[in-house]
Amino acid sequence: MKKIALASLIALSTLPALAQSSGGFSDPNAPQVQQKGGFSGDSTALSSVKDVKTMKDDQWVMLEGHIDKRIGDEKYIFRDATGTLTAEIDDKRWNGQNVTPKDKVRLEGKIDKDWNSEEIDVKRINIIN
Repeated sequence: MKKIALASLIALSTLPALAQSSGGFSDPNAPQVQQKGGFSGDSTALSSVKDVKTMKDDQWVMLEGHIDKRIGDEKYIFRDATGTLTAEIDDKRWNGQNVTPKDKVRLEGKIDKDWNSEEIDVKRINIIN
């Protein structure tokens, strides 16, 4: 009986954490979507969208720029001074952050190349002040 009471107490104590906002991309022309995410690990040297086009598949990359808009489920247009590319950002990667097109962000992740396209599979996203 004590085990059931303890398990119930633990379960109830986690409910407030589940109800908190989890963040995400805020498109001014679309309804707000709450998302979450995060990643901790080694970082790499800063690159540009232009650099990504010449890099190898699965290479780790770090980019700074802006997310312009959502184009699909977990797919976004990322822009820096050298161009644009698609960024795939899983819901769990937002880490409670709300991002708008005005916010400068740092994306860290792996390059995903197909026959005729490049995108970044984002493992970490941070707003830069």
